[in-house]
Amino acid sequence: MKRNPAAPALFLAFALILAGPAALAAPPAGPSEDNPPVLVKAAVPPVIDGVLDDPAWAAGLKFDGFKTFKPDYNKDASQRTEAYIAYDAENFYFAFRCFDSEPAKIKAAVSKRDNVFQDDLAFINIDTFNDRQSAFAFIVNPLGIQGDGMVNVQGNLETSFDAVWYSKGAIDDKGWTAEGRIPLQSIRFPNKDVLTWRILFVRFFTRTSEQVSFPPIDPNYGSLMGQAQPVQLSGLKYERVVELLPAFTFGRTQEATEASEGRLVRNRDLDINDVSLTGKLGLTSDLTLDGTYNPDFSQVEADAGQIDFNQRYALYYEEKRPFFLEGSDLWQFGGAMEDAPLYSLVYTRTIVDPTFGFKLTGKVTPRDTVAAIYAQDDLGAGEEVDRHPDVMIARYKHTLKDDAFIGAFYTGREYGEGFNRVGGIDGRFRLSPTQTTSFHLFGSFTRDPGEETTASDHALSLNYNYSNRKVYVDLGYQDISEGFRADSGFLTRTGLRQAMTFGMYTFYPKSKFFQRIQPFYWGAHLYDTIYDMWESTNVFVLRFYLPRNTMVRFDGLLVSEVFAGERFSDNGYGAMFETQLAKSIYAQARVRRMDKVYYDPEDPYQGYGTTVSAALRYQPIDQLDFIVNLSYVDFYRTLDREKVYDYLILRSRNTFQLNKYLFLRGIVEYNDFYKRMTLDGLVSFTYIPGTVVHLGYGSALEKVEWDESLPGFAESGRFRQMARGFFFKVGYNHRF
Repeated sequence: MKRNPAAPALFLAFALILAGPAALAAPPAGPSEDNPPVLVKAAVPPVIDGVLDDPAWAAGLKFDGFKTFKPDYNKDASQRTEAYIAYDAENFYFAFRCFDSEPAKIKAAVSKRDNVFQDDLAFINIDTFNDRQSAFAFIVNPLGIQGDGMVNVQGNLETSFDAVWYSKGAIDDKGWTAEGRIPLQSIRFPNKDVLTWRILFVRFFTRTSEQVSFPPIDPNYGSLMGQAQPVQLSGLKYERVVELLPAFTFGRTQEATEASEGRLVRNRDLDINDVSLTGKLGLTSDLTLDGTYNPDFSQVEADAGQIDFNQRYALYYEEKRPFFLEGSDLWQFGGAMEDAPLYSLVYTRTIVDPTFGFKLTGKVTPRDTVAAIYAQDDLGAGEEVDRHPDVMIARYKHTLKDDAFIGAFYTGREYGEGFNRVGGIDGRFRLSPTQTTSFHLFGSFTRDPGEETTASDHALSLNYNYSNRKVYVDLGYQDISEGFRADSGFLTRTGLRQAMTFGMYTFYPKSKFFQRIQPFYWGAHLYDTIYDMWESTNVFVLRFYLPRNTMVRFDGLLVSEVFAGERFSDNGYGAMFETQLAKSIYAQARVRRMDKVYYDPEDPYQGYGTTVSAALRYQPIDQLDFIVNLSYVDFYRTLDREKVYDYLILRSRNTFQLNKYLFLRGIVEYNDFYKRMTLDGLVSFTYIPGTVVHLGYGSALEKVEWDESLPGFAESGRFRQMARGFFFKVGYNHRF
């Protein structure tokens, strides 16, 4: 029997989980829940116009005393901030007065919702269940442009949540103001007479790189929402959420498949003429059922091009479809670490084009959260095994003390006589104010069509985290058996056991130029159980934070990699920077020179090359936004220093935002590797999420010409249009 080389690490991690809660130190209390301030209903609701002259603000609760949490903790901010809250039976209101001694330097732009994160911003985060597990985040820039999302248990913002709410902002000689109205129908909360909500206010300053909050955040107490301000409310009116969203989409795509007398003949037309219906029903004030029939899952904007040649793993594309986005924060699991092989257990883009689907999200008790999806997919007429596989996903999460939880997962994909089913448990525990541990253990059960036996395999992960003002440590262990499959997730590699380490120390120099200096180390030491070989990743980084949201970092890499039974080098070095150079200019670049592998399973070989990515954003006025992105990689064979390939993608994305609802956008992308250029134009109107009108046109050009001797298309020195298409979509979100 082979010895498990990582068994000591596995035992230690289990010991931390099992022994830790027994020695659990009582976390320091955040703002007291014993006597939280009572918010009284507004007699007259405020007018959402960006002017804070309403009696509701004077009668509501006011909060000041904001302190920094970046670049350092608990310092006085360079500018003062005041926040206000009020409510009535049907709405929750908030407002900010953001003082600024140089109003002309305030960073703000008119943009579409959720495209505000390079502006000055104000956040209100609301934990309506007072369980410290998550919070609704509502974000507004100085011109009233909205962003929203969910803050998860780790304190990270997930922007997948889109709510119907209303806001207005204004810049004046004192700085800027913002007001917001959140209909109670847009959020979930317990249906009780008296409620305690936790509220955390946040403000971002772009030019000084400051981030401030109220209440102040203490780095020696890790639970973010555990430090939020408790507020007592009563008499909220629960109205059952009922929404219907009919949508109509028409589109036509023409592709060139041959040519005659030098002219392309478009003899393949692909038409879309669909009516879809999506609905939402509030079963209770905190449990929602969604359903969809024949949904239009076409994307308004195509995925940005990625370098797709000589990749060991499949490329990951973010989910953009609204039906799947809402509640997607619930698919996160304990024991996850950056760059771990099991990136996601639920990757909804594996559901290609569902005929119909249902989704249930919310709480069944104050401590128990559920999420579930059932969808019948449609893979198209060419699918031989099963054109309509069934997809089932379920998540259960039970809240423990503070930000701890224990949970369970199930995912299933049934196709013909075959299936892939994954089930297991996960959890997170707080060992002390500065320490957490988490884990997951999943089993997969797979039977391919025509097989008589079911293969069972596992994925295990354990994680320990320690963080305070200066020190951050993250330790993890993963064990994924060779046959583990997660057909509804995103998994890059199996047949491994690895220990992962991240350690960082933060210096806070007494300097106006250097705000923070962070040396850190990231390592992964992996045992490949398939080839009985070890590999090691060691990344050494020195990172500097400066004013104007500027970051500069330098990397050194000592890396070995096992592929197809051979060990290769990935050693290298690199640098990265990003900065808001001026109010109108943002720049980002990254370059890395390193050894590389040519991933041919039959004949892999050692190489080296350079990888470059860069972005430049220019906003000459509030309504105009020009973004240019560059991605480049080359590869040389080490043996003879011959260039094997280079790959360049250039993308220009240009937007004219007439107002907060309507924009015009043009995208040009050139892929030098495939000698292909795409041109896309879009006119888009979004009143609220779901109430939309889109009109788009796209064209693809390639450097080809018709060659009768083949017959077929051959390389050419000039572009020819090979495909074109347009679409029109209209949707209306009707709330009853």
